[in-house]
Order: sequence, then C-alpha cells, then structure tokens
Amino acid sequence: MSTGSDRDDAAAELEAAHERVRELERSLELDEADLDAVANAYESVATVLDRWEERATDWDDFEGYVEFRNDISETLESIPEDVPESEAFLEADGHVKTSGVTGSLKTRDFEAAREALTPARDYAETREALADARSRHRDAYRAARDRLNELEDRIDDLERLVRLGEADLDAPIEELREPVERYNDGVADDFAAFRREASAREFLSFVATAAEYPLVEFRRPPTELLEYVRERPAGEHSVPDLIEYADYSPSKLSHYVDDANLLKRRVATNRTYLDGLSADPLFVEWPPAEAETLRFRAEELVSLVDRFADEETVAALRSVRELTRREAYERLQTAAVAHSELDPDERARVDSGAVEDNLEAARSERERLDEALSAYEPE
Repeated sequence: MSTGSDRDDAAAELEAAHERVRELERSLELDEADLDAVANAYESVATVLDRWEERATDWDDFEGYVEFRNDISETLESIPEDVPESEAFLEADGHVKTSGVTGSLKTRDFEAAREALTPARDYAETREALADARSRHRDAYRAARDRLNELEDRIDDLERLVRLGEADLDAPIEELREPVERYNDGVADDFAAFRREASAREFLSFVATAAEYPLVEFRRPPTELLEYVRERPAGEHSVPDLIEYADYSPSKLSHYVDDANLLKRRVATNRTYLDGLSADPLFVEWPPAEAETLRFRAEELVSLVDRFADEETVAALRSVRELTRREAYERLQTAAVAHSELDPDERARVDSGAVEDNLEAARSERERLDEALSAYEPE
C-alpha cells in the first residue's frame, strides 16, 4: 500500500515536471529549429574530434592526421553557414589545423578546439536538458495516470467495505443459505447420476447446449468427440463406460464397440476434458450475487437443470429465484456478503471510522489527479 506522501507525489511530480519543461522553454535563446541545428553541428564535430584524436596526435601516423583533416573538413562543410555560433566552429577548426603545418597535432590542440566549441556545446546541453525534461514529464504523466487507475480500484474496495460495514449482521441469512445449499447439494447429486446413467450422446449434447448459455460456464465438448458420440453406436454407452473402455486393449475393446482404434482416438485424447465435467457451472455461489444478476442466472439454470434433475432440486432453485424478488433480498444478500468477506481487522477499521477517512482521502487525491492530468498533459 502506498504511503500518504506517495499518494501526494503523483500529482505534485506531474506539476513539477510540467513546470520544468516550461521553464526551459521560456529560457531558450533560439527557436527549436535553430537549437537543433547548432546542437547537431556541435555533436557531429565533437564526434570527429573524439574519433581521431589518438591517431592525429601520433607523430608516426601522418595518414591518421590526413584522414582526420578530411573528416573534419567534410563535417564542417556540411554545417549551414548561418548556423548559430558559426564562429565557434571556425575557431575550433583553426586549433586543429594550424599546428598541422608541421605534420602533427598535440592533445592541447584538441583541448583548445573543444574549448572553442563551448558556446555551441551549451546549446547542445540545453537541448539535452529539454529532451530529458520532456521525457520526465511524459513519465510523470504516465505515473499519474497509473496512480489514478490504482485509486479507482482502491475507492471501489473502500466503498465496498463501507457498504458491508453498514450491513445488518443480525439479518436472518439462513433464509438465503438454506435453499442455496439445498439446491447445490441436489444438483451435484443429480448431475453425477446423469453423467453416470445417461448415454454419452445425451449427456454431451446437454453440455453442448449448456455451453451456449452466457451465464453458465460449461466448455463446449470438442467437435470430434461430440460428432463421435452422436454418430457412432458407442455414443449409447455412458461417459464413465467410454472412459473405462479407452483403457482396454484393442482386442478386449472390440467386444464393446465396432471400431476400437477410433474410440481410443476420440475418448482417450479427451480424457482430461471428460474427467473435468462436473456440476460446478450449475452451482449458485455463496454469498449470492445481487438480485438482478442472480435472478437472470437462476432463470437460465432452471431451463437447464429441469432436463435432468429431480423435482426437489428444481423446486429449490425456483425458491432461490423467487427470493431475489423479495424486498428483503438486498438486506439479506449484503449481510451474507459481509459475514463471508469482512475479516475482523476490516470490521474494526470500519467501526473505527478509518475506512471512511481513507475513502475521503482517496477521493480527494483522485480529484487532484484528475485536475493535474487535464492541466499538465504533455504536448
């Protein structure tokens, strides 16, 4: 968790980064096109000096001196005549060719050339500082935006704690728990029986249908497996039987199905999928969802569960659905969530008012960040 100073820093650092850019821009003596021109010229000449200094100052390397002179001359010729601080480039050139009449240069000649370039170097350093400031501004903007996203999540969490802290913990949540547990226990048993007793053709066709329901999270059977149980006689066997058959030797399996190798290819390769099919996607979670969400889900579940479950299980599910229409549902649901999700420390924080204080601080920081992001966006 961020500290108070960390939370305050994002907006303040963005503002400071923005002001640093504006300060440097206001201090520019040249427009940015001229600044780029002189800075680029300086960097190209400085690069040549660094590249050739060792060879050009070597008494035994006259060829190195000649190559240096060619390089520096070509570089200087490429610089526009009206570049700012043009005299500095001419002066620097003079320092590294006057002594060359004797056929060599000394380290001090290069030092003098670099000193002569000081006015141009100052502009290059200014450009670098401005580029760095703009980069820091962009980084600060991204950091502020990321912090705002963190705050949104934190505010959601704090609002949840406040809402749960206001729950009536004495509410009779058993009125919700009893039908939910009765339904979940019933559908688990009924689905297990359905999987065990129905043909694979009927069972997997049900799963394929259930997978089309948006609020029921079954995964559709693999296409080749579904086609196999629908089109081949082996589909009349149950899923547990097919899984068992897949472990048989081909000779033994030939007593049960007409194409042993095909069964192995279709069933054995999908063993993990078949083993994972359970009633879990049909359960009503605890604590239950909000009224409208649970009502829609229960309506989908009724239309599916009614295809294989017994009347008691379906009746329990209908009871759950009807509870969502009662005025008391919200009170019971909030109490159920509070009992399930509020640990003792969170309860103590809510009771002490610390959560409300944290929520107020987070909202205040969000407002400052919104303002900073609007006012100090990089160009």
